[in-house]
Parts: sequence; structure tokens; C-alpha cells
Amino acid sequence: MTVNRRNAMILTAGASFASLTGFSPSFAAEGDTYDIAKIMAPKGMADRPIGGTDAKVTMIEYASPTCSHCAAFAVNVYPTLKQDYIDTGKITFIMRPFVRNVLDAVVFMLAATAEDNETYASILHTFFETQAQWALSDKPRDAILAIALQLGFTEESFEAALTNQELFAGMETLRTQALDEFDLTGTPTFYINGKQISGDKSLEDLAAEIDPQLG
Repeated sequence: MTVNRRNAMILTAGASFASLTGFSPSFAAEGDTYDIAKIMAPKGMADRPIGGTDAKVTMIEYASPTCSHCAAFAVNVYPTLKQDYIDTGKITFIMRPFVRNVLDAVVFMLAATAEDNETYASILHTFFETQAQWALSDKPRDAILAIALQLGFTEESFEAALTNQELFAGMETLRTQALDEFDLTGTPTFYINGKQISGDKSLEDLAAEIDPQLG
């Protein structure tokens, strides 16, 4: 990633993220359930929920923008989930950052500039849809910038977003909490009313967990 004066800070601070592409697995099993009060209290940064404000079901996805499985979920499953469950207010949906590398951080920092949660979710979805264009580029900064310009950013607002050191540190805190308190071992990982559901899941898999709780 090209370094210039304005984004040098994030890249320098990101040295602690150098090994984030791999992390030690825990012994949590699929289906483990975590205290809902604790899992609804993220450390480091606030959630950006969409969907129902008082829904019976809250679905949290820990995601990494450079994760191919997360992109597959975003492209193949999320649109119908949004249409049937989120937009109808049946569930509250929260995407939380799980930052594995600097490119993940950049995407989430751009999304964080959104004034409303729907726009935040839309920006992230666009980067998942275009993952092959920027994550595999030999000039990822330029590729990310090109997409950001299409989303309404200017070069100035793009660079300004990357200097938010407080947000960058908050994402690291959020990641540590996921590993230490919620036994996250990979992305995407979902928590449906506190129940852990990991890996590639179809809409049917998720609906089997959601529907019985809707009443």
C-alpha cells in the first residue's frame, strides 16, 4: 500500500496488525451461547445497527473485508437476508469489524465516516462486492480510492478518513474482545441472540436459528 503523509499514521500504527491474517484458535464449539448483555457491549467502538429497533432477534456478524468467505456471504446471502429480515424489522443486524490487516482497517475507516447506519452498511457491501478489484491489486490504495470516489468521497475526504487514530485503536480493542471473550476463531462469525454460528452459512441455515425466536 502506497504511503503518503496523510495515511502514514495508520500504516505505522498498524504494525501491531502485522500477524492478523492468522490467529490462534480457541476451543469454542459451534452453537456455544454467550451472555447477551456482554455480547451487546462492544469494546472500542460503538455498533452501527440496521433493521428493527426493538426486534426479538439481534444478529451480529464479525467480518473482515479481505475475507473471501465474508464476501461470499455479502454477495450471495446478505441481499435476501436484508430484504426478508432486516428491512422488515424482524431482526436487528450489526456488522462488527474484525480487522486482520491494514486493508481491512482502511475499508472500515471509510465506512465509519457515514452519517447514518444504512450508508455505513452500504459502503461495506460495495467493498465486499468489489473485493477482487482492490484486495488482490498490486496497488490496493489506488484501487480502494477509485471505489471510494464512486461512493462520493473526494481524495481529501479519503485521506482524512485514514487519519482517525482513535477509531483504528478501537478496532484493535474490538478484535481483542472478540478473541478473548467470545472465542472467535475465524470470519465470518455470527452471533444470533448470543449463539455462535461460524463459517459459510446459507440463508436457510440462518433462518433455522432466527425463525423459531420470532414467535
